[in-house]
Amino acid sequence: MSCLFCRIAGGEVPSNKVYEDDRVYAFHDIDPQAPVHVLIIPKTHIAGTDELCADNVDVVAHIYALVPQIAKQLGLQKGYRVVTNCGEDGNQTVPHLHFHLLGGRALSWPPG
Repeated sequence: MSCLFCRIAGGEVPSNKVYEDDRVYAFHDIDPQAPVHVLIIPKTHIAGTDELCADNVDVVAHIYALVPQIAKQLGLQKGYRVVTNCGEDGNQTVPHLHFHLLGGRALSWPPG
């Protein structure tokens, strides 16, 4: 396994876990952009949104179904943002589909 996020989900690289089930792993970002910054990833390697298809898109629905639960667990009662980046111009720095859950303060737009 050479993908960083695959190695994190597989327990090869340490992380500060927030949530885990058989399909999804969530952990605190090591370079947080807000007081709460969690990454939610599918355990199955999908490089990014461009690789979503009928065979794997169900994991995105599963992730979005978990977001309110994870947000509540993290105390984000006043709101939060969920973001995914795609490709170089979209600022995707790890080629593994992931969703940023950000909160803990009022968030501006555009994010910069």
